Amino acid sequence: MKTTNEYEPQNWREYRRLCAWEMHQQGYKQREIAEALKLTQSAVSRIIARGKAGGLEALRHHKPAGRRAYLRAEQQQQLLTALAQGAEAHGFVGNVWTTGRIAQLIAQRFGVKYHRDSIGPLLRQLGWSAQRPLVRANQRDEAAIEQWVAVTWPELKKEP
Repeated sequence: MKTTNEYEPQNWREYRRLCAWEMHQQGYKQREIAEALKLTQSAVSRIIARGKAGGLEALRHHKPAGRRAYLRAEQQQQLLTALAQGAEAHGFVGNVWTTGRIAQLIAQRFGVKYHRDSIGPLLRQLGWSAQRPLVRANQRDEAAIEQWVAVTWPELKKEP
């Protein structure tokens, strides 16, 4: 059966609901709809009730909402502020954030326990990305490096 809706169904269950609703609109009885679509009469009754209550939108497929966030929106903003202060400002040795440290900070600050594997998706949701720390020697001399690149390297390149 082809539906008269221009909307393309997302899956077979949605298609079946739309067909049942359309058959109901055309005047078919619940028993006839149930037999045609291989449903129970109670299922057809629920589809019709759902259609009457919310129209076509109620019969369409909706992605599951998923689990609610552990941290409220203001707590997430507080977390971003705390992360911007750096790890050392919160008592960690070395100014590097790890997922374990962030989980520890969240537990101390907000009393919410996250597993360290759940921190990455949380940070991506908040707009943070994984950053690799710059590894540079403490005794690095920027002036000497610029001198070498500007003078010594061109001279070395001239020789075969």
